[in-house]
Amino acid sequence: MNRSRPRRARGQREVTVREKSIELLNLAIADELSAIHQYMYFHFRLDDLGYAPLAGLLKKTAIEEMLHAERIAERILFLGGEVEMNVGRPVEKIHDAQAMLEKAKSLEQEAVAMYNGFALQCAQNADSGTKKLFEELVADEEMHLDGFDRQSDFVQRFGERYLALQSFQGGDAEGEAG
Repeated sequence: MNRSRPRRARGQREVTVREKSIELLNLAIADELSAIHQYMYFHFRLDDLGYAPLAGLLKKTAIEEMLHAERIAERILFLGGEVEMNVGRPVEKIHDAQAMLEKAKSLEQEAVAMYNGFALQCAQNADSGTKKLFEELVADEEMHLDGFDRQSDFVQRFGERYLALQSFQGGDAEGEAG
């Protein structure tokens, strides 16, 4: 019985654990860059509408996503990879506050699912460091999702009255002075 490895076609090579992790990390950085662009667009639109606290929440989240991108890039470099600065998707031009919050919730839900999947892949590949990073990112994205979910609920329950209050409050939509 022949127990040798299956032969690969000429020019093919096995993808290493390190390369697979770098690939996942570059997908993650593209997602973070997309979120940054989308949330900053929402920030500009909401600020223009006079909803400063809600705009502040989107800006704060965009900055946190930038910090995620930085952590991901650092891990890629640690693994000896090349950081690809590709934006995963174009900015959606949404003008309604509730629709913006729904889109933000959707982006965070996608990120949670993606990072959970990436953490599982890293566990299977015995890359504990990258797995830990993805698990930490999941926790952060869940916090973002919770914040957007609360704000969306307020807008749904109180409608224009809640948005009108946004015009008169200082700080961000989470109650912090800004």
